[in-house]
Amino acid sequence: MKKTRMCVERSLTKFYNLVEALESLPSIGKKSAMRLAFYMVRESPMDALRIAHAIEDALSSTRLCQKCLGLSEDELCHICSDDLRDKGVLCLVQGARDISLIEESGEYEGMYMVFDQLSESNLAHLKDLIGEYGTKELIFAFTPSLQNEALLLYIEDQLQHFDLKFTKIAQGVPTGVRLENVDSLSLAKAIADRVEV
Repeated sequence: MKKTRMCVERSLTKFYNLVEALESLPSIGKKSAMRLAFYMVRESPMDALRIAHAIEDALSSTRLCQKCLGLSEDELCHICSDDLRDKGVLCLVQGARDISLIEESGEYEGMYMVFDQLSESNLAHLKDLIGEYGTKELIFAFTPSLQNEALLLYIEDQLQHFDLKFTKIAQGVPTGVRLENVDSLSLAKAIADRVEV
């Protein structure tokens, strides 16, 4: 049986290369990769070509914004080049994807910076942005964890000479989720950050 499978894979090398490539994507397992590969090759090759061209275009034209370090097709992203944004508020996020998620909420009008790792260059860039923008409030939009709590304290310590208000996004119990399904850190945050009713 194993020998037969190896013969099939050897005779369809390019197809199985596609399966392996799809399988390397986050949250795509072997069965999903196989299903997608069959769909692309047999059922909708035009969709597959459109996806391939979109990937190629995105890879060749997407780069990091010079200010926020998020994704952009120009030197500055549309947020950093928008004069109507509130430059007094700067939100630190852990990845470019987080900027999109916050923007989709429609609740935030300030600036961003991707702080994906603790480094001297990231700290220097953050200090430069705070000085350039005249930032008054620094929001930490990090995933709650002990490591990130320590990072927040370290960043606060490094920025103590600035006149800044430090805040972080509220964490807690998601709407419609029973308490038994909430992790202990989120529940603790929900209790600590409780509001008056």
